[in-house]
Amino acid sequence: MSFFKKLRDKMFRSSDKITDGLDALVAGEEGAGSVAAETLPAPAPIEETSAPASAHTPAPVPTPTPAPVAPVASPIAGEKPAQKTGILSRLVGRQPAEAKREFDDAMLESLEELLIEADMGVDTSLRVTGNIAEALMGKRVSTTEIKQALAAEVTRIMEPVARPLPIYAKRPQVVLVVGVNGSGKTTTIGKLASQFKAAGKSVVIAAGDTFRAAAVEQLQVWGQRAGVPVLTAPEGSDPASLAFDAMTTAENSGADLLMIDTAGRLQNRQDLMEELSKIIRVIRKKDPDAPHNTILVLDATTGQNALNQVEIFRKLSDVSGLVMTKLDGTAKGGVLVALADRFGLPIHAIGVGEQIDDLAPFDPEDFAAALVGLDK
Repeated sequence: MSFFKKLRDKMFRSSDKITDGLDALVAGEEGAGSVAAETLPAPAPIEETSAPASAHTPAPVPTPTPAPVAPVASPIAGEKPAQKTGILSRLVGRQPAEAKREFDDAMLESLEELLIEADMGVDTSLRVTGNIAEALMGKRVSTTEIKQALAAEVTRIMEPVARPLPIYAKRPQVVLVVGVNGSGKTTTIGKLASQFKAAGKSVVIAAGDTFRAAAVEQLQVWGQRAGVPVLTAPEGSDPASLAFDAMTTAENSGADLLMIDTAGRLQNRQDLMEELSKIIRVIRKKDPDAPHNTILVLDATTGQNALNQVEIFRKLSDVSGLVMTKLDGTAKGGVLVALADRFGLPIHAIGVGEQIDDLAPFDPEDFAAALVGLDK
């Protein structure tokens, strides 16, 4: 199954919400504004009448039996001779045209509300609908035509930020992965490490979430699957010390990538955020340019709160790119558009499930089509 089909199937909450809303917009106009499917009028029924009886009805004349006629062979072997199709048959087989409505100020306002409900944010929703209105205002449009315009506008916003995680010549390239509790950091690290290993890169993982034994165990499972070493420390150990030791190990082994997991942090817990700053300070003693990438993992189900997370993590850890997970579990996929529009940070990958191939590089056209419910 292609990732787009998986994305389209699993983002049904977002796409169905938008589709249902657009259908309601187009169908909601009354009177002349609503154009139903155009069909030809059905032919008037023909009443069969018998000739009036006559007092002197002549006797029936027997009809001679015609000579048998040999069947005409079809030009295609096994094909029956073609039969003429009557007008009724053609009408029955005709697909009805899509309903249309004039794109007016009322529809524009309703479309703005629909995108805000899909978590695209007020500013982004107004910008998107404003651009769509420039092209469609005053025209009669169907649901599909609005979807196409919406997908094109979303793609335009997302294309500049669709960038895979860059790979540098620097060895080891240190990738720090941050995010709040439950965002999917550990699973994302495991999937990325497995994919990089499959691409021929040497990878080392540091289990920096020393406060949760479950997170360490989860990384070890991924490490076994991918054949990637996972460096750990006793529960409750200083994560900054582990990160420093991991850099030394990765350097000595000639690893291409060192991926450092961190404990989930609430952006309103100052003590936890300061601990993240400490990790960065310590690894920079080993390499002043490290971390070379800082990936913020975001949970799509948090909606607009993701914007606040980006603001805070950027200040503390100089976030260089985003990965969004759990797009299969929410009707709030529009928040990714708001993030791209507001911050312009690279979006490296998106996730729609727990399997390794449920995390894939971000494709703006696929995402836009899946978000609005278009097939490709």
